[in-house]
Amino acid sequence: MASNETRSRVTVVGSLNMDLVVRAPRLPQPGETLAGRTFAQVAGGKGGNQAVAAARLGARVSMLGCVGADANGAQLRAGLEAEGIDCAALETGTQPSGVALIVVDDASQNTIVIVAGSNGEVTPEAIARHEAVLGAADVVICQLETPPASVHAALAAARRLGKTVILNPAPATGPLPADWLPLIDYLIPNELEAAALTGLPVDSPGDAAKAAAVLRAAGARNVLVTLGARGVLAALDGAPATLYDAPQVEAVDTTAAGDTFIGGLAAQLAQRASVDAAIRFAQRAAALSVTRAGAQPSIPTGAEVDASI
Repeated sequence: MASNETRSRVTVVGSLNMDLVVRAPRLPQPGETLAGRTFAQVAGGKGGNQAVAAARLGARVSMLGCVGADANGAQLRAGLEAEGIDCAALETGTQPSGVALIVVDDASQNTIVIVAGSNGEVTPEAIARHEAVLGAADVVICQLETPPASVHAALAAARRLGKTVILNPAPATGPLPADWLPLIDYLIPNELEAAALTGLPVDSPGDAAKAAAVLRAAGARNVLVTLGARGVLAALDGAPATLYDAPQVEAVDTTAAGDTFIGGLAAQLAQRASVDAAIRFAQRAAALSVTRAGAQPSIPTGAEVDASI
């Protein structure tokens, strides 16, 4: 791995949560109480997960976000710093740190409920205060777990500064504002998010290709629809839609697999890898992550990904 001084730079603008994870035989039905098997408290949040993934997978990373002035906030900050992530743009807000309540079943599927807390204090003004951190990056990553006005401010600033811009539209509940899509170099939804963004059913790679075509026509330069064990449908600028088959592994926990993919992709793009090579590397990293439990604890290093070839 390159030294910290020469590695390409990724800035992540987004959420940090403390994940409260319960493993149970199956996911509960409404009104039902189940006996869980295990409980763990681990660092998470899409922004934090993607920052850790990009750092472990080869990039020099900065985190722009907000935690609470509480024990969870201190632990989240310390965890990022232990990964070598620059936290100069990680502010401390007035609300408690964000939390995520996660249930994982025996089929390695999960349900997640998020309370934003201090993530809601990532404001457009905070983006402006830390514009130098965006300017120092090669790649900027955003998600939708911080206020929409702040996400738009980050996307617009990154585009104006000439950065490669990635948006993971999660959680997506409907179409993105029309003026967002031209700001995005890589729009990376999963099946449910692609369906929410377009209003189209996304139940197969063919459906994903149709949804990706709609999103590209609306302005997104490249669209990658992650399909779990079925792979990634890539609709790239100037090329026909292509399905990248996923490596076959025995899944233990799918939490943070998508975040691992995005962090790995960003790290590779920041190092000027081809898009094809970046997708394949990110898929291998995501495949390794699902063989392990937890969010950030499951994210592999670049050396582990290289050894998996």
